Amino acid sequence: MHDKDSVAVRAVVLAGGSGTRLWPLSRQQFPKQFLRLEGERTLLDATIDRLAPLVPTEQALVVTGADLAHGEAYTALTPYNTLLEPVGRNTAPAIALSAAWLQQEARARGDNSDPILVVLPADHVIRKPEAFRAALTEAIRAAADGWLVTLGITPDRPETGFGYIQAAGGRSPFPVACFTEKPDRDTAARFLEAENYYWNAGIFVWRASTVLTELAYHLPEVAHTVEAIRAAWGDQPPSHGPVEHHFPEMPDISIDYGLLEKSANVALIPCDIGWSDVGSWDAVHEIAEHDDDGNARQGQTLAVDCQNSLIHSDHRLVAAAGIRDLCVVETADAVLITPRGQSQRVRELVDTLKAQGGTEHILHQTVQRPWGSYTVLEERDGYKMKRITVLPGASLSLQRHQHRSEHWIVVSGTATVIRDDEELTVSKNQSTYIPIGVKHRLMNRGRIPLQLIEVQVGEYLEEDDIERFEDHYGR
Repeated sequence: MHDKDSVAVRAVVLAGGSGTRLWPLSRQQFPKQFLRLEGERTLLDATIDRLAPLVPTEQALVVTGADLAHGEAYTALTPYNTLLEPVGRNTAPAIALSAAWLQQEARARGDNSDPILVVLPADHVIRKPEAFRAALTEAIRAAADGWLVTLGITPDRPETGFGYIQAAGGRSPFPVACFTEKPDRDTAARFLEAENYYWNAGIFVWRASTVLTELAYHLPEVAHTVEAIRAAWGDQPPSHGPVEHHFPEMPDISIDYGLLEKSANVALIPCDIGWSDVGSWDAVHEIAEHDDDGNARQGQTLAVDCQNSLIHSDHRLVAAAGIRDLCVVETADAVLITPRGQSQRVRELVDTLKAQGGTEHILHQTVQRPWGSYTVLEERDGYKMKRITVLPGASLSLQRHQHRSEHWIVVSGTATVIRDDEELTVSKNQSTYIPIGVKHRLMNRGRIPLQLIEVQVGEYLEEDDIERFEDHYGR
């Protein structure tokens, strides 16, 4: 019997994602959860902040892709404990692995407690945090009794973009009768009238042992892979090596479809927490502050005689006159224009961009890296120009290229350059040259940011022409 008053509570924050729905601001290597849609905090930051004091920051585990953690999202993830998936396999494998990971951490410390896990997406907005924490408190009590608990959002419209959960009778927490995928308009209207259907927000609470036991019954292929990872850990703290080896064997399946729709042990707690999944630019308009004409304006914008529109500037002035019910989103390398009500079609645009071989869905023009950032200034056949910023004390990997040479011109700060067996100091207004095939490393040993212009020359200039020999950031 567990002592409910002293139970350990941990958070599992799911922070994968493909960066499609809020393109062009969101990209494949910098998806929605790392965006700052309101103020200076990312959606991930806000998700973890609102869990306190129920779950302190150090008790949260962020589950994300290794490619994100080693790329543009590195700095955004630095403050948090992370579990890195080598490949994306949907929510059921991510949740199973995180439950085993947290159990293994506890056991390695000599703690045999069975933590309760609050599992939630990293990229939602919740306007009523106190109501949210009250619902979580009730959910934690129910989870201590052995339930798989889900929060159900009280619907206020016949929404066709969300899944629904039907609650059976009785008192909260209600046993769950069934799950329904995104319904058509008439079905959603019936659900709203019935008053016992709730939006599925993807927020769950359960004991680690409860969810792992249920997964062993309903998804044995997931459980078998988890056990192989556990066996490799032995009595040691959890590590990523066995995860990298075994996790790709996992099936690609959601926790809803793989477990919750099949289990007879699911309970729902209804709540009104000001929730939005921020799943489209229409949703961003809905949650944003509006001017007197119903416009949501973000960044450097100018609006004359505009109504009920979203106008977002990320890089330069966006001026609009006489527009109605549009979403206009500008970044340095792309502009999106779509009628409100059709912003879900952004997926079609991204799919078309992929089919045409574009890269604007993958990276921003300015790309964040663990050591600083780079901005592509110009690219033509045979050459590419970048502005590179290296933070004080940071360094790029020791690397070489097979298809390009590089010319570096320092414009501020002082660069330390390793070039094969020699070490060079390159100051402002000076330059150096890295021939094809030469091992090299760029470092900033100074106290101010190092900025330089890089000119690449070669027949192939993509980022995968990097052979790394040593890297401080685990790439």
